[in-house]
Amino acid sequence: MELVEGQVVGLLQSDKGRRTVFEWLVKQHKEQVYYFIRRMVLNHDDADDVTQQTFLKAWKGLEKFRGDSKLSTWLIRIAHNESITFINNRKKLAGIPFDDIAESLDRTLEADVLYDGDEIQRKLQVAIAQLPDKQKAVFIMRYYDEMPYAEMSEITGTSVGALKASYHHAVQKIEAHLLQND
Repeated sequence: MELVEGQVVGLLQSDKGRRTVFEWLVKQHKEQVYYFIRRMVLNHDDADDVTQQTFLKAWKGLEKFRGDSKLSTWLIRIAHNESITFINNRKKLAGIPFDDIAESLDRTLEADVLYDGDEIQRKLQVAIAQLPDKQKAVFIMRYYDEMPYAEMSEITGTSVGALKASYHHAVQKIEAHLLQND
């Protein structure tokens, strides 16, 4: 079934309509959500888990969706929050000293059979992964998804000016990391 964003809010009033909207949402956005999360958490299995958690939260919250933003923006906001939660939990459990993070990330990417990037991509991924969570998310949304700052603002709850500054700082840190480790 092909839906238009404007039809969604009306369909959410019934159980059948909610199921229809959810099925459409998954079909339309599962790839975008997965790749956003994958770039945040790096590992395929972790990205699958966080993607599943994202859609579970979306299903549970779909009834409350008011249409104040686009469904895709709402869904990426959930994916963003779930990714940050996952990363924070992983950091607490891992207990890896900050100086050892790059080496650990590099080994993680090398061991992931589904990672298909070359050495340059792997270096970029390691540099991105070392960014603070907010800068990392902003960089991924802007660089990979070419998302407008206004939409990123809706997702993160951060002003456009602050997002532009975060992106600029992220680019500087990535460039410095790549130059230092070349």
